[in-house]
Amino acid sequence: MFSIDLTSRIPIYEQIYQKIVNLIINGTLAENDQLPSVRSLAKSTGVNPNTVSKAYQELERNGVIYSVPGRGSFVSAQNYDEFRKKVLTDFDSTVNEAFEKGISPEDLKARIDNLYLSYGKD
Repeated sequence: MFSIDLTSRIPIYEQIYQKIVNLIINGTLAENDQLPSVRSLAKSTGVNPNTVSKAYQELERNGVIYSVPGRGSFVSAQNYDEFRKKVLTDFDSTVNEAFEKGISPEDLKARIDNLYLSYGKD
């Protein structure tokens, strides 16, 4: 499904949370799709099941997923356009901050191109 960067300063449960949200935003996971079980995702990513469980609890608390006892966790019905709008708004703010700090449009474009080329290779 995805990999986790064990060397990142971002807590592992937050990485799992964000990766699942990203899969929903980009359409890889759709409404009512079942997520892997906690144990399955823990095994495939090499992290502790309690860490995966914490990420799933946060996702459920925020209404991103819902759980059915004995069946698993599923993607909630939501308007994911709102997620996209927030991501784009955050991106705009970051780009504006970069410009204010003297980063050139060429440097930003090169950075975006590199990120795009590496996207999905994790």
